[in-house]
Amino acid sequence: MKTKYIDKRYWRRLQKKEYKELRIEDHTFDGIVGLVTMKKVRAPLQVEVVGTTITVAEAGYQWLQLLPKDKKYSITAMYDRAGKPVQYYIDINERNILEMGEARTADMFLDILVLPTGEYELVDEADIKRALHKGEITQEQYDAAYQTANELMQRISSDFVSFAEKVEYCRRKIAPMI
Repeated sequence: MKTKYIDKRYWRRLQKKEYKELRIEDHTFDGIVGLVTMKKVRAPLQVEVVGTTITVAEAGYQWLQLLPKDKKYSITAMYDRAGKPVQYYIDINERNILEMGEARTADMFLDILVLPTGEYELVDEADIKRALHKGEITQEQYDAAYQTANELMQRISSDFVSFAEKVEYCRRKIAPMI
C-alpha cells in the first residue's frame, strides 16, 4: 500500500498551490474535504479516460478531495479553470485517515476514472496484481479492493446523478473558505 496525503504535499508536478481543508459531519457527507488550487505546475497533465484525452492538472485547476469516514475509497473531483468537472478519480483504499492537516489514505492501487458524463473505467489492475504478487497486500485485501470497486461502479451505473450531487455538495461546503 502507499500513503497519499490529500493536500498533495509530495506531488512534484505541483510547484505552487493553495490548500483548504474542512471536516463535514452531516446527513449528506461525513468525512474530510480538501481543496487544492493549482497556482503553478511543472507541466500540464493530460490523461486518457474512456478513450478521451483530457487535461486534469494545470495552473488554475482545482482538485476537490473527499475522504469519507469508514469507507474504503476516496474521490478526487478535478475541475478546469472555469470550474467545470473534467474527471472524477476514485481511489480504492484500505482506509482513510481523518486527521485535520494530516488527512491521508492507505491506497490499494486500484482506481476508477469517471467522466462528467458518467462513463467510467477500472484502471491500474496491473498495479494491484503486482502488489499482491510482491506480498505488499494480502489476498483478502486484493479481494476487498475489487469488491469495493465493483460496488462503486454499480452505484455509478445506476445513479451517477446522486454521486455527482454529493461531490458538488462538498464543493459548496468548502467554497466559502476560498
